[in-house]
Amino acid sequence: MYDVVDGTSNAVVHAVRSRDQTPSTASNEFQHDHALHESNPGGDMDRLQGYKAASVVLLACGLASAQTITTFSIPGAGTGAGQGTGGFGINPQGTVVGSYLDDNNVFHGFQCVSGCGSLSTITRYDAPDAGTGANQGTISFSINPFGVVVGYYIDANNVAHGFATAPPFKKFTTLNEPDAGQGAGQGTFAGNVNLGGEIAGYYIDANSVAHGFVTAPPYRTFTSYDPEGSVNTFSAIASALNTEGAVTGTYVDATGALHAYVRVADGKIDEYNVKGAGTGSGQGTSPSSIDDLGGIAGNYIDPSGVNHGFLRRRFGGITTFNVSDAGTSSGQGTIPEGIDLLGEITGQYIDSNGVNHGFVRSRSGAITTFDAPGAGTGAGQGTLPETPSMFGVITGQYIDANNVHYGFLRTP
Repeated sequence: MYDVVDGTSNAVVHAVRSRDQTPSTASNEFQHDHALHESNPGGDMDRLQGYKAASVVLLACGLASAQTITTFSIPGAGTGAGQGTGGFGINPQGTVVGSYLDDNNVFHGFQCVSGCGSLSTITRYDAPDAGTGANQGTISFSINPFGVVVGYYIDANNVAHGFATAPPFKKFTTLNEPDAGQGAGQGTFAGNVNLGGEIAGYYIDANSVAHGFVTAPPYRTFTSYDPEGSVNTFSAIASALNTEGAVTGTYVDATGALHAYVRVADGKIDEYNVKGAGTGSGQGTSPSSIDDLGGIAGNYIDPSGVNHGFLRRRFGGITTFNVSDAGTSSGQGTIPEGIDLLGEITGQYIDSNGVNHGFVRSRSGAITTFDAPGAGTGAGQGTLPETPSMFGVITGQYIDANNVHYGFLRTP
């Protein structure tokens, strides 16, 4: 299924779903001989700073004002409820990675290039040791400018293993944090890769406790971390690690409340909570993305269970916002998913009927809403943006009236 729609989104006058995922929740979120780049370009800080500066200039030049939404389904994706295609990561070149769930509920990875506009742009792949049973397989989340793709696979014993690969997807580097458990539902969950090839994620140990980790090429050494007071630490996915090595995510305290953190490259962890966030179990603050200038986007859940968006600037200032049409009941509201280099935030809002819709918030605070063509209008259906590129091109998924998932790509 390939469909392109042109038009201008509806402007909104003013302004949890967590991205932390485990094998048991990944399906609900839809819910390839280049060797891996062995050197670490992240060691050349002048190069990184030049790359970021050039990106800002390109962004400042502006993009087309009318949006284009391309929808796609990967060959082999299942057509039953809860099955289908999900786009998760996108790099500056517009290459999209994600996963599809087949008719047997097995995950497979994919990459598409050139706007995902035809079958010839798609490459499918599986990690060599990925399981072939229901809810097993290969799940891709993040891609960097050099084409390195990161995610995890679930093996035949339902243990997770991180991986890094690159086109043509014939070589996979397996990532196993040394303290990761080897029982079902345990293991290593890689979710982010940056320009320098550094990888961030989390692992679940033999006691089923989650901890954050970072690693860098050649991926032989892992650094584990936990914010103070954490009983479970998760990194967010896809765009939660920036070029400076700062990673953001959520930790859970002993009462079940959620708290935000950002860990910088030297290991210092800054913890924070958005004012108005609830303090009960399942409530609190949950970041989803960090840009290369240190801006963080995410959502907080208030004492009534309603989601609200927030932007945290590099030095700690926080702005909160809501999409005007977002619902105000428990489980509804505004949920940012990603932030680009200019500070534009993309995400979803859930309306009063439980339907998902996409939004983009500009740096000035103006909000534009959108829906992918074919998106369902029932509760639990609709449009679920995931990640913007640094140029504001967005990938994600939508759920149709039959609860089947499809990928989409939105250009400004």
